[in-house]
Amino acid sequence: MAMVTSKTLFSIFFIPLLFSPLVTSKEYSFDKSLSPKSLHLRKEKLSHLHFYFHDIVSGQNPTAVRVAQAPITNKSPTAFGAVMMADDPLTVGLEPNSKLVGKAQGIYASASQDELGLLMVLNFAFMEGKYNGSTVSLLGRNAVFSGVREMSIVGGSVVFRFARGYAQAKTFWLNTTSGDAIVEYNLYVLHY
Repeated sequence: MAMVTSKTLFSIFFIPLLFSPLVTSKEYSFDKSLSPKSLHLRKEKLSHLHFYFHDIVSGQNPTAVRVAQAPITNKSPTAFGAVMMADDPLTVGLEPNSKLVGKAQGIYASASQDELGLLMVLNFAFMEGKYNGSTVSLLGRNAVFSGVREMSIVGGSVVFRFARGYAQAKTFWLNTTSGDAIVEYNLYVLHY
């Protein structure tokens, strides 16, 4: 009588089990088409948001701090290569103590050697009313000394899922000594 070893048992019972999903499973893909209704998306809306961005880089409690710079940054008239991390308040009114509606959180960097042109990568994180917990993501070039600058809205979350649109920024106040600024923002956001 032949002796059944553990190796033989393993070969007879477990190896087929290991490969059976490969034989019997459905073929899967990493993508598939969906209807907007499957995600409960309704008619697209256009929202206009208006607020003031308070960028404070001086004093005891700055809302934006330099986190990196290039070796030439301090010699550059445009601070080329400076990278700032921001957690700036967004308020309904011009006054810093007016009603807080959110925070601008992200990075802006001096990306031009010839003029003060910033690369802006910000999330506007809202904390008021029906927008509480929602974000709008901005990406664009901010030519600081131009009257009105336009930047892209490239996404969002919660209320602003699938967001796209544009933001207009207009400097209301700038202290050229400290670098502190108040900027008026108008966002035009298409979303579901």
